[in-house]
Amino acid sequence: MEKRIKEILSLSPSDEIIRVEGWVRTKRDSKNVSFAEINDGSGLKGIQIVIDHQSFSEELIDSITTGSSVIAEGMIVASEGGAQATELRCTKLELVGACPADYPLQKKRHTIEFLREKAYLRPRTNLFGAVTRVRNTMAYAVHSFFQENGFVYVNTPLISASDCEGAGAQFQVTTLDMENLPRTEDGKVDYSKDFFGKLANLTVSGQLEGETYALAMKNIYTFGPTFRAENSNTARHLAEFWMIEPEMAFCTLEGDMDTAEKFLKYIFKAVLDKNEEDMAFFSKFVLDGVVETLEHVIESPFEHMTYTDAVKILEKHNDAFEFPVSWGTEIQSEHERYLTEVIAKRPVIVTDYPKEIKAFYMKMNDDGKTVRAMDVLAPRLGEIIGGSEREYRYDVLLDRMKELGLDPEAYWWYLDLRKYGSVPHAGFGLGFERAVQYVTGVGNIRDVIPYPRYVRSCEY
Repeated sequence: MEKRIKEILSLSPSDEIIRVEGWVRTKRDSKNVSFAEINDGSGLKGIQIVIDHQSFSEELIDSITTGSSVIAEGMIVASEGGAQATELRCTKLELVGACPADYPLQKKRHTIEFLREKAYLRPRTNLFGAVTRVRNTMAYAVHSFFQENGFVYVNTPLISASDCEGAGAQFQVTTLDMENLPRTEDGKVDYSKDFFGKLANLTVSGQLEGETYALAMKNIYTFGPTFRAENSNTARHLAEFWMIEPEMAFCTLEGDMDTAEKFLKYIFKAVLDKNEEDMAFFSKFVLDGVVETLEHVIESPFEHMTYTDAVKILEKHNDAFEFPVSWGTEIQSEHERYLTEVIAKRPVIVTDYPKEIKAFYMKMNDDGKTVRAMDVLAPRLGEIIGGSEREYRYDVLLDRMKELGLDPEAYWWYLDLRKYGSVPHAGFGLGFERAVQYVTGVGNIRDVIPYPRYVRSCEY
């Protein structure tokens, strides 16, 4: 494979012939030579190629425009300009793909909103190129962390007949004719005529299926797309996003919290180690201090407090909040940030939430009021991880389902796990895009995924 431009930029001048492949970012002409910056996505900086007018036709030189793709060969020489240490003096130049004058990404600063409308081109910009490289590093680090710690990667289904959260905000999967739906005698849609013979949806989580593998393989993780049909048109919500969900058998809440803390520190450190140039760009142009925040998270032991203790702290400062806090209410983003940024001044793990505000599968505490849940809260963001010890006792889980109005028949196989060699087990979920957003400082979650899907938007 040919050398990438990031590697070529580190080369010293020599008489070796180097081949450069990429896209033209900028071009300027002088009397005898032209200069073009070529970028191939390997880094923020492109390489300057020098085109001698005597060596190439005027027609070829004029056809090298911003956005066009080229292959250039030549020697690396010391640059006579001050903007770069070296440049490539062309001995061979080929236009691969021409680019007309209406190319949308000309040499000027474009708004995020404009680039979102050009999602098929925005990876060529500095911002989205940097986001893509950081996202790549983080994805690799996710797999590295779990593989190095003995976890087995499991692919859970995207089509499911179970609703993990019991929230009902799911996308339906069907082959039925929407213009001529089959009906039962009581007028309801007859899903027995559908492809799967029952109502099926896109998954909101791989957790339940992941638990079945944890109770055979001990430690597993999933990393794949999930879908939520929530009508939330905000900078924090997507209809399609990626989730990381480890599940650990013979594990309690304490082990769950320890793994979550080590996991976050691992992937953050991977970015700081491997994407120094990109992170410096984010600090300068996106969010000042983003690197220092990550370093602080990596270096700080996470604070632990129960939901009850957190509420007692927050109640003292209710005058400062838009949404006052009391026991039994949800902890909002403003409360999460207050706990991490003002009270603890570091990440906080809040545990033992009221059962009324948490999912059916979380293990009940002996008090009968709270569950063994945990949320990891990060400065500047709030909740970044949510998890729990799972309810592994058959009778308690069955009673909890009935209490919430869930049909036990729909979860028969999940209940069966509690009959056949059940063990304490725990896990958590991390929304990958939220994590990328946190690491980069990018304000809108739609700008950290290649093709965002949200309310009334499914372009490309």
